[in-house]
Parts: sequence; C-alpha cells; structure tokens
Amino acid sequence: MPRFEPGDIVRVPFPYTNRDTHQHRPALVVSGGELAGGMLVWALMITSRENRSWVGDVPIRSPVHSTGLMAPSMVRTAKIATIESAVAERIGRLGDGELLQVQIELAETLRLARA
Repeated sequence: MPRFEPGDIVRVPFPYTNRDTHQHRPALVVSGGELAGGMLVWALMITSRENRSWVGDVPIRSPVHSTGLMAPSMVRTAKIATIESAVAERIGRLGDGELLQVQIELAETLRLARA
C-alpha cells in the first residue's frame, strides 16, 4: 500500500458534493501517513485556474514537471475528501512554500488555532 505525505499531488476518484459519483482528478494530500494506519488520506481538490476562484483557493506556481499537473491549477481548500490510499496514484509534489500557504488557508477555513 502506498504511503503519502502532506504535499504529495495524487490522482484520485474525488467525490462530487452534489452527486453520487466521483471524477478522477488531481488532489493535494494534507494528512500524514498515520491516518487510519496509512489506509486513508485527506485530500484537497485541485482544479484548473480557468475556473472561477473561491475564497481560500491557493494558486499553484510550482513547475509543471514537479507537480505532474497538465494545466495552470489551484488548490481548492473548501473541498476536502477522505480517500482510500489504495486508489491514489502519486503524480507529483507541491513546493514547500505553497504547501505552507495551503496549510494556513486550511487552518483558517477550519478555524484552527495556530501555535
């Protein structure tokens, strides 16, 4: 079973919120490998920058060769899903600075206190 770390970009069957279906798409892992013994990951939706942005979206500026993404994209912190690790495929990695931006936005969205 693959192990994923925060910052990994994966291709997963991401669930729709308004339909009982999934779409294979890129997502950003935000949980550590210990979630359910490595069997699950929390992932944030990654969408094209052509889409209208939402509050909390973080643009991805890392080089395409490191992210594995096909187009200019952004992380949508408002859309988080629990995904089985077994169905996730690592395609790239987000830069550390951008991962920190995502973590800050996610903490604000969840209203978590920062130390």
